[in-house]
Amino acid sequence: MTPSPSGAPDPLLEVRDLRKRFRSRRGGDVFAVDGLDLHVAPGEFLGLVGESGCGKSTTARLVLRLLEPDGGDVVWKGRSVPAMGPAELRAFRREVQIVFQDPAGSLNPRHTVERALEEVLAVHRMVEGRRGRRQRVRELLERVGLDPDDSRRHPHQFSGGQRQRVAIARALAVEPDLLVLDEPVSALDVSEQARVLELLETLRRELGLTCLLIAHDLSVVRRSCDRVAVMYRGRLVEEGPVDAVFDAPAHPCTRGLLAAARTGRFVPSALPQGDPSRPGGAFPDPAETEGGCPFHPRCPHPQRDAACRAGRPPMVEIPHGTGHRAACIKVETSPRKHP
Repeated sequence: MTPSPSGAPDPLLEVRDLRKRFRSRRGGDVFAVDGLDLHVAPGEFLGLVGESGCGKSTTARLVLRLLEPDGGDVVWKGRSVPAMGPAELRAFRREVQIVFQDPAGSLNPRHTVERALEEVLAVHRMVEGRRGRRQRVRELLERVGLDPDDSRRHPHQFSGGQRQRVAIARALAVEPDLLVLDEPVSALDVSEQARVLELLETLRRELGLTCLLIAHDLSVVRRSCDRVAVMYRGRLVEEGPVDAVFDAPAHPCTRGLLAAARTGRFVPSALPQGDPSRPGGAFPDPAETEGGCPFHPRCPHPQRDAACRAGRPPMVEIPHGTGHRAACIKVETSPRKHP
């Protein structure tokens, strides 16, 4: 894993107290993102992880302004993204590109790969002239490990991993400063996952790529990222250097995710015997609007008490873990070493 550059004066991207709510079927508001704070430094790979439904993909869409926030801010190079006018937004969307989980769904099946990439180059005026754009398409396909002579093929003629490479090539066509990867390998088999991750490592090394990588597979994040941020019910519950968080998780939610990576089942730890609030540690109803720590109904901490339900826990610095923080008022003075 390539180390993150040190001493960067300012982050490229900052998410400040970001909020997004949706109306639930049962009435009332559900906060998909609830006061989220994140930052991504130049040249850094930040992993964003959490259970399904925790708000990861909603966060990605808020960052790209594919959704409008209900509160907070997304700041790109010191400028507020929600406040951008049409011209600024157009420039922003060239500088920040997204690669979705399903490449087939993001590529027009009627268009050849050449046409798909040429359109991006033409829209953003990256290369003048048809001949120049065709040459650039060949260079992009070669950059992502595809045969340039396959540019006239259609998406269905490629494997899943090859289609994802095409999607990455299309994102790279506009020379972005930040790549948002939303579960980029979850739909691929193991061998194709490895090849795509190797490609990302090569692009990072050769292009100085900066990424926000959203994933549920913790092994992908550990392999590719410098830092990791753990979300639960729209909130940040732990963040820090990948090795510090994965080797010594401080929050019971993070420990549950790591256990799930080994067993296939989310187990924060053994729940207290006779706990009536969440038998078996079931995921709480997202329409519930209890205050305090969002994890307390499932928390196995032996000192869990009324204080956990009384107020929102702040992010607390973990001793001996530079930049390692967790949102838990019962956080241990020494984080637990993970087996």
